[in-house]
Amino acid sequence: MDISFQKILGEYNKLTEQMASSAGLDMAKLGKRQAELTPIVEKISDYGLKIKELEDNKKLLEDGDDQIKSMALDEARRLESEILNLKSCIEEALLPKDLNDDKNVIVEIRAGAGGDEATLFAAEMFRAYGKYADELKFKTHIVSSSRSEAGGFKEVIFEIYTVSKRIFDTGGAYRIFKYESGVHRVQRVPETEKSGRVHTSTITVAVLPELEASDYAIADKNLKIEATTSSGHGGQSVNTTYSAIRITHIPTGITAQCQDERSQAQNREKALAVIRARVADHYRTIEEKKTRDLTKSQIGTGDRSEKIRTYNFPQDRVTDHRINQNFNQINLIMEGKFGMVTSALQKADLEVKKESLRSTK
Repeated sequence: MDISFQKILGEYNKLTEQMASSAGLDMAKLGKRQAELTPIVEKISDYGLKIKELEDNKKLLEDGDDQIKSMALDEARRLESEILNLKSCIEEALLPKDLNDDKNVIVEIRAGAGGDEATLFAAEMFRAYGKYADELKFKTHIVSSSRSEAGGFKEVIFEIYTVSKRIFDTGGAYRIFKYESGVHRVQRVPETEKSGRVHTSTITVAVLPELEASDYAIADKNLKIEATTSSGHGGQSVNTTYSAIRITHIPTGITAQCQDERSQAQNREKALAVIRARVADHYRTIEEKKTRDLTKSQIGTGDRSEKIRTYNFPQDRVTDHRINQNFNQINLIMEGKFGMVTSALQKADLEVKKESLRSTK
């Protein structure tokens, strides 16, 4: 059996022993890893049984009875095909995973070129992501927002998260939504356009994994935390209590603020979550630029200035430029039906990772 398969079986058996002993170990961490390995181990076990079955079957090929030999040959072909498929599935499951795939996310949508039309599209994408998250049993929560006079969003920052942190939960929102980072372009006739001319507008989407303090710690001395009064449209004060929180990361100048929660403590917690995500992303981006070749093993989680998708309403077409693939039924997609788009991106990402792995061997 493949050495890498044997290592997985060895790790799984060790985890089982550790969980049985429960000697001051992190059971949640062990349980999560065991849950990740269980479907792989089941496939490896099946793979081993199929190989043994094939070896036993080959003995029948030496039988003097032609009918038995013919049946054995057919069976050998079937087993060989199943073994190849199983091996491919196992190797795919063993490909490097994004360490943040089990995280909740902070999504930042900002209107770009296009004035009011861009802010309206930002609001529509916020709504579409919310519906998609709801379909996948995630929840959404606005951290902060800035409305335009047209009723859209100049900026909206929100969380997408699991309802509860289950010990054996192996899939987070980042695994799904990470492909949305980048520039989204919309082409359509605005409702205010009298001549029927198609306008082009853009929004920028940033998807950041939400990190706990234990995941990414920032020293208190590097943070400037200010309490202010909440403000409404045009910057006017909407209350006289200092419940809004603004946090500045002193070394980088990165800021985050939250005023939408009921208390100063809640606003502080949300602002800290945003500042952690932004600062971690800032330093991650610097490192990726130093080692640019490493990012070739991923699709759609890179530079947020990259134009990733165009929504062409007149032609009922959504084009994802990273994989050069078109999708129709744009109205369904804007209702949160992103499944076919996400699946295509995940498949392409998987192929790139396989190719990257093959090139390093």
